[in-house]
Amino acid sequence: MKTSDLFIKALENEGVEYIFGLPGEENLDFLESLRKSKIKLILTRHEQGAGFMAATYGRLTGKPGVCLATLGPGATNLITPAAYAQLGAMPMMMITGQKPIKKSKQGRFQIIDIVDLMRPITKFTRQIVNGNNIPSVVREAFRTAIEERPGAVHIELPEDIAAEDTEEKLFEVVGYRRPDADEQVCKEAAKLIEAATMPLLLIGAGANRKRTSKVLRAFIDKTGIPFFNTQLGKGVVDERHSNFLGTAALSDNDFIHCAIDRADLIINIGHDVIEKPPFFMVKGGRTVIHVNFFPAQVDDVYFPQLNVVGDIATSVKHIAYHLSDTSNWDLSYFERIKNEVDAHLSKYAKDNRFPLLPQRIVNIIRDILPEDGIVTLDNGIYKIWFARNYKCYLPNTLLLDNALATMGAGLPSAMAAKLINPDKKVISVCGDGGFMMNSQELETAVRLGLNLVVIILNDNAYGMIKWKQEGMGFDNFGLDYKNPDFVKYAESYGASGYRPDSCEDFCKVLEKCLNKDGVHVIELAVDYSLNHSILNVLLKEKSCIL
Repeated sequence: MKTSDLFIKALENEGVEYIFGLPGEENLDFLESLRKSKIKLILTRHEQGAGFMAATYGRLTGKPGVCLATLGPGATNLITPAAYAQLGAMPMMMITGQKPIKKSKQGRFQIIDIVDLMRPITKFTRQIVNGNNIPSVVREAFRTAIEERPGAVHIELPEDIAAEDTEEKLFEVVGYRRPDADEQVCKEAAKLIEAATMPLLLIGAGANRKRTSKVLRAFIDKTGIPFFNTQLGKGVVDERHSNFLGTAALSDNDFIHCAIDRADLIINIGHDVIEKPPFFMVKGGRTVIHVNFFPAQVDDVYFPQLNVVGDIATSVKHIAYHLSDTSNWDLSYFERIKNEVDAHLSKYAKDNRFPLLPQRIVNIIRDILPEDGIVTLDNGIYKIWFARNYKCYLPNTLLLDNALATMGAGLPSAMAAKLINPDKKVISVCGDGGFMMNSQELETAVRLGLNLVVIILNDNAYGMIKWKQEGMGFDNFGLDYKNPDFVKYAESYGASGYRPDSCEDFCKVLEKCLNKDGVHVIELAVDYSLNHSILNVLLKEKSCIL
């Protein structure tokens, strides 16, 4: 068979359902082989859209999402999604084309070294130089993408190699069990926890696994330990739990940091230094137990005193087994913090002024969306309010990016989430800046027949940077722009467009859109003017309870 046929069969062998992409002439043999397969091609309008969809597929399923691009400019358009998947620990495979490597037809036209370009931002990058290598390269790429810590891999298939014949056979897909942590280390962790007086449990992105979620809930219920999470750890344990203190959405100076400052021990589950540090360590300060699939990367703000390395769920189980005497604990201060957090987050939640405050938008979406509904965020200042104020009841129901923190991923992520979960309600919340970076994927969403709601928070500016600019005392400069008419823009793609003019109108429109087929775009005026005053009050109130 042709090498391209063998490549597709290798992907089928790995259980690939979709390939997201934008092919070029160097992919035509691959494309013809794909046409004859059971894998579905999701044709996008930009390679970034394809990459973000593939990464989100990996995030939600644990299996590598696959995306396709041609050589040169097509391949370079995958750089941002590659970094997005790599930093966010999302398994993803990128396949790019290349000119013939055995005989040049066009000199160096469009040719750059994509394999080397991908090397710093992937776990694995390889050019296929012989069709007989396909089975081993594909198997190794998939294994590497999934292995903890998950991430991006890349394979380049040159045009002439794709057309060659090969007789090579596929490899069997063989799984493996992750190793357990050393039993003695788990005993040591239990002793440290028993000796603490004010312990806290922190849940990070690495804990976002089904087994880990169940085991952590059991651990919290058994011990009564208070817990908080990072932005990427939201929803691992139901945030309505009575022991939940909140999300570390800011780097410092939030109510949750009062609890962190008082804690004498933190059990850090599934966190690594890619995500913003939820707390800062100082030498001679609190004890930190790092529980993860891999040891901690040490830097100036994170140097845990104990590493519990192995399958997280099993590690937590073993620590719980050896944990018996918690009579030394005094958790009364944390109860006070929880009350302060809950009271603070309720402010402005029912404020019906228009344009809407971001806290009110969060509250409306949470009230209307079912428990298993999914919200995907692009990147902007509203992300802070969703991270702090939006309660997640289930894992992977608020998809935000606190690793690369790129703009442009919100809409493609929502599209992938809806493809994977056709029976769940999905809302994409984007700032006007981030939305416009990949707004062309509205056509893809309409063409795919997705039932999707897109909310564009419109402030006619790059609001996050403008907020930082103001906060640092600089004059307003270089961050304001004009937007298109988003209602007409949506309609031009075959979607439905809405522009609510009151809080009540927004509630009615959102309810209607969630229960109606098709792609619905809601342009919503947002008021960020209170951001500074709210956070200044926060600092003042926080100082009162230290």
